[in-house]
Order: sequence, then structure tokens, then C-alpha cells
Amino acid sequence: METPSGDIADLIGRIALGERAAFRVLYERTSAKLFGVTLRILKNRAEAEEALQEIYVKVWRRADRYVPGTTSPISWLVAVARNHCLDILRARRPVADDIDVALEIPDAAPDPEASALAGGERARIEACLAELDAARAEAVRGAYLDGFSYEELANRHGVPLNTMRTWLRRSLLRLRECLTR
Repeated sequence: METPSGDIADLIGRIALGERAAFRVLYERTSAKLFGVTLRILKNRAEAEEALQEIYVKVWRRADRYVPGTTSPISWLVAVARNHCLDILRARRPVADDIDVALEIPDAAPDPEASALAGGERARIEACLAELDAARAEAVRGAYLDGFSYEELANRHGVPLNTMRTWLRRSLLRLRECLTR
């Protein structure tokens, strides 16, 4: 469900005042998007789930730092999530120890069968994306693979926000239709 940014800004303002019900609603409306951002950056589902909880703790504590009108509320939430995930990645960098330890690390790459299946799915998705107008395909990739907000994509493509929403909705319908053929 698409949530108007004014509603989210209002929820953040109410959270800054300590309203738990607003926090619950904000979580319900934004957690899927923020989970997608964390998963894309961290590439580990369990770590992304834990990071998401920590991100919402930060949102609860820092809601008073959001200034409406300076940026969209979704962009602010995504920035909090992105920065938190980058902090996790920086903390995870190993100290340069003995190189022999690297030999004991198992290969996390998928086996050949899984790679072939994933490659086939990826090829189908890419073929369906190729059927879209180039700008719309780029917008879909930006929204769903790179985690850009609708507002960021609208600015990037020089179209009104509602036009970008329409592009994405129609493009997803065409992709679904293509993938079910």
C-alpha cells in the first residue's frame, strides 16, 4: 500500500512526542521497504532482520531530528537504514590476520545447479525488463534493486511524483504479465 509522505511525516512527528501507536503504524507502513534496503546492503537475511530492529530503535530515539520539508520522510528513513547498515559493514571488516585463516572460510557461492536456476530466472526478468521503455525499466531497477524512493526517481527522471508512481505501477503489472507467460 502506497503511503502519502505527509502521513509518514506526521507519524514521525508524533513519534518524536513519544506516541507508541504512531510508531507501530510507521513500522507497519515502512518496514518492508526498509527491510529491502537492509537486505540489499547486508546480503544476509538474519543480519538484515536484526539491523531492522536496531534501525527502528534509532528512529524512535531520533525522530525529533527529522525536519519536515528538508527531505521526504521515506528518504530520511532510508538514510537512517543505509547509514546503520554501512556502520555494520565497516565494523565487520576483519583485522588483517594470518592469511591461512582465509583458506578455512567456506565458499558461500551457490552450487552450479543453484547458479543455473538463478541465472535462468535472472534472464527471464531481464528479458521482461527489456520489453519496457528504457526509462521505465531504469526506474524499476532504481526502486526495487537500488532502494531509491519514488521522489528520488521522479527527480532523476524529471517527471512529477505521481507520474513516477504510475510508471512503476504499470511497469510492475507488465512485468508480472510477462513473467507469467
